[in-house]
Amino acid sequence: MILLGVNIDHCATVRQARYRSYAQTEGGPVEPDPVQFALQAEAAGADGITLHLREDRRHIQDHDVWRLREIGRTPLNLEMACTPAMIAFALKLKPHTVCIVPESREEISTEGGLDVVGNRDRVKACVEAMNAAGIITSLFIDPVPAQIEISARLGAPWIELHTGAWANAWHTPQRAAEFARLREGALAAHDAGLVVNAGHGINYANVTEIRTLPHVHELNIGHTIVSRALFTGIVEAVQTMKSLMNP
Repeated sequence: MILLGVNIDHCATVRQARYRSYAQTEGGPVEPDPVQFALQAEAAGADGITLHLREDRRHIQDHDVWRLREIGRTPLNLEMACTPAMIAFALKLKPHTVCIVPESREEISTEGGLDVVGNRDRVKACVEAMNAAGIITSLFIDPVPAQIEISARLGAPWIELHTGAWANAWHTPQRAAEFARLREGALAAHDAGLVVNAGHGINYANVTEIRTLPHVHELNIGHTIVSRALFTGIVEAVQTMKSLMNP
């Protein structure tokens, strides 16, 4: 069974579109509540909840993270930049897992994998701090042999393969080549002793291919589930995705 981690960032995006200037993140006129979205996703069968606390706080806010840590019923996966401030936050929060991602204020969503090779010392310090605290570290990387190799050498137990290039190529002739890269990356990561997750750009159409990726432990999916939930509700959106992942 492939596990489903539901990313709730874009529920918070809708809230921030209107209530960014409000002091509170819930209650009164403030809606929607991403934490309630997460709880309903959990009740529908989500195996975990993912959220990205960005430096500019464009969607998820600190209070969202702490509330979910307090009342969530499934493992919490905190996506974060590899910075001293976020490391300190994660060590205080103590989520089940952290996923170290690159972060740019210009991008709408995370585009591209973390350059572990070029940031070896910073990533190493983060992985060691999380390992010492008993927090599982996942590195969000492209399916590149050098990135996979150094991730294993630095002691990260998990990786998350960035599936964005493959998802963007879904309707192009490059799709097969991009999936082959993912497949080779998953095999190499598994051989290196890493737990293999995947995420970015996965939707209700292309999940039928990504589910065939070897050794996948978990898929982290957000935008498409939030989008579908607008029409069908959270329960249907989560349960349909799980059934497509595990036919």
